[in-house]
Amino acid sequence: MKMNPVAWFEIYVEDIERARAFYGSVFGFMFEKIAPPVPGIEMMFFPMSEQSAGLYGAPGALVKDPMRKPSKEGTLVYFSSMDCAVEAARVAAAGGTVAQEKTSIGPYGFMALCLDTEGNSFGIHSMV
Repeated sequence: MKMNPVAWFEIYVEDIERARAFYGSVFGFMFEKIAPPVPGIEMMFFPMSEQSAGLYGAPGALVKDPMRKPSKEGTLVYFSSMDCAVEAARVAAAGGTVAQEKTSIGPYGFMALCLDTEGNSFGIHSMV
């Protein structure tokens, strides 16, 4: 089986603490703040470890970079879930918006589309 080609993703934000609180509230995990590899940016890693490769999916980070702006028209990242309705139900309470409630995508499961507190679109996918 071939490895998933997604090696890294970045979600651009203007307020990294607000974004950290939002994604932490919706998905129930903590971020790791790292020393930025490039001066002038801030980064917080989504959960990952070498010992749990594949457990958390593709690695990525919230990134505050003056050269990049959040946008709902940008790349769409889907987060895995046991039941996407559960996380979608947490979005409004965390300050975001549900753009499309849990919807069947046939044999591929279900999805919900949301907007985070920074104005980025993201999806949530589940098989049930």
